[in-house]
Amino acid sequence: MMKGRYCMLAVLFTMISAATSIASVESVGADCSPRLHRRPVVLVHGFKDTSRKMQQMAAALRREGWTVYTPTLTPSLGQVGLDELARQLAVFIDGTLRPGEKFDLVGFSMGGLVCRYYLQRMDGLSRTDKFITLGAPHHGSLWACLIANPGCRQMRPGSDFIKDLNSDIDTLRTVDFTSVWTPLDLMILPSSSSRMPVGREIELPLLLHPLLVLSPRSIDSVVALLK
Repeated sequence: MMKGRYCMLAVLFTMISAATSIASVESVGADCSPRLHRRPVVLVHGFKDTSRKMQQMAAALRREGWTVYTPTLTPSLGQVGLDELARQLAVFIDGTLRPGEKFDLVGFSMGGLVCRYYLQRMDGLSRTDKFITLGAPHHGSLWACLIANPGCRQMRPGSDFIKDLNSDIDTLRTVDFTSVWTPLDLMILPSSSSRMPVGREIELPLLLHPLLVLSPRSIDSVVALLK
């Protein structure tokens, strides 16, 4: 008799466990919201840098669910023009992303100008949704006057390259554009060169130019802008 009761209890326990497991699975399935769709993000480094400079920001974005690409454009010391680096960027994008796939673009320092050439002169505007520059010398930097190579000549205030990009600056209104800059920037002289008459602007009180890609405050700003 006792043995029969144990058997019945065992069967009942098994049925309850199975029902609980099914309910648990259904509950989890009901509570799980679908994964947010995030466009791929391409991070473009600056002068004298490689993709390593962008890895801290890339890691933060990946934790938030983005697919992030960090191409290295070479040489990055100005030995070639920024238009040549933009062509490298275009080749990377065409070879990495699906044809016609929309993406977001973030350019640091010189990389911001490289991105602008890609957008404004290589039809990049047609497939870019959000564009963010971090301490980019949109109107040139006086430091570029100290180096007489092709890339640095293009980054001088009043250069033909700068004038050309700013001649149709309103085309950037076709994307969601933001310029992030610091008034304490000693690499972009004057620091106001990073300000733009189009799009939105975020001013961060950061003491060093590289902190625009390394500081948690700047990274958090980029994460918020891309969401």
